[in-house]
Amino acid sequence: MEQVIEFIGNHVLLVSAWLLTLVMLLWNENRKAGKAVTPAIATQLINKESALILDIRPKKEWDTGHITGARHLPIVELDRRMDELNKFKEKPIIVVCNLGQTAGSASKKLQAGGFTNVVRLSGGMTEWKAQSLPVVK
Repeated sequence: MEQVIEFIGNHVLLVSAWLLTLVMLLWNENRKAGKAVTPAIATQLINKESALILDIRPKKEWDTGHITGARHLPIVELDRRMDELNKFKEKPIIVVCNLGQTAGSASKKLQAGGFTNVVRLSGGMTEWKAQSLPVVK
């Protein structure tokens, strides 16, 4: 630990540049991913605002369990099948993937397609299951 403190003291500019780069990288990744909601907030959106749950995982993962009432649209088919979602443009849409990472790019595609109220489930199905929330097969 003493060596780390000594290194920081001797290389203030290098450490500052590294920290700035790290902050910029994290900020950029967060911005690309779009707005995220926790499973608790997602449940509120589903119950109070009839939000659409859009599960973008592959069929194999979908078959292991999904959120009740979710609509399955694999991310590889999103561009081709986005028209199917036009009737949901005014509704909140919660994009769900396995870990919450792929949902960010799908959210951005939907926003570019004119969907205004799109969020991603933070932690994806992994977090949903970890909180023992209902899953159907």
